[in-house]
Amino acid sequence: MSHSVEFILPVLNEEKIISASVYAIHNFLEAHFEDYAWQITIADNGSTDKTADISKILSTKFDRVNYVRIAQKGRGRALKQCWTSSQSDIVAYMDIDLSTQLDDIRPLLDSISKNSYDLAIGSRLIKGSIVEGRSRKREITSRAYNKIIQLVFSVNFNDAQCGFKAISRSAADHIVPLIKDSGWFFDTELLVIADKCDYRIKEVPVRWSDDPDTRVKVLSTALYDLCGLARLKFGGLRSAKSKLRFSRQ
Repeated sequence: MSHSVEFILPVLNEEKIISASVYAIHNFLEAHFEDYAWQITIADNGSTDKTADISKILSTKFDRVNYVRIAQKGRGRALKQCWTSSQSDIVAYMDIDLSTQLDDIRPLLDSISKNSYDLAIGSRLIKGSIVEGRSRKREITSRAYNKIIQLVFSVNFNDAQCGFKAISRSAADHIVPLIKDSGWFFDTELLVIADKCDYRIKEVPVRWSDDPDTRVKVLSTALYDLCGLARLKFGGLRSAKSKLRFSRQ
């Protein structure tokens, strides 16, 4: 029996690339994933350009492309809403700039559907990964941030921030409602809670090409994430674990 999977594409003012990216993802899945019942959902969280208009056209053109408008900004907010409302066996997301090679989708999904992992995440920091075009500042900041996570929480994953993740329906139902962050820290909070509550996480090496047009502000995002780590360390993680233990009984 085939598994169903819903890919969420969080977007904010991506009128320049959204059409080409959705075409590429759709055509790739259509050609290579006949063994999955898949669909794509464009999660537009607050765009003010032509992203909405283009997305509506794409959802009309393709039967397996949906469009959701989320008024408030925040990638975490978009993922939380779409993942919790999805009925698919697996929910996933990837960045709209397609920094990750589409060939890496197969090991991501199969880790959950065939190898019984609860989460599967792309990693740029493990053996087998190939990273191109990344600035020295972003590389150092990313490695330092992930090292802090490992030191503070003793987790078993290496790359919390890669925009390429999948999670089983059961794990999503239990973990995602507990996540407080609605922005970039969503990914880290998801993984720390999952790891410390003994969910199985599979890291998949990816081929990653850094987007030169990225709007992520490295230093301010790093500071924001460090504040999130402090919240988890001093009460947030303990509260989430308590609620999760109760919900799983």
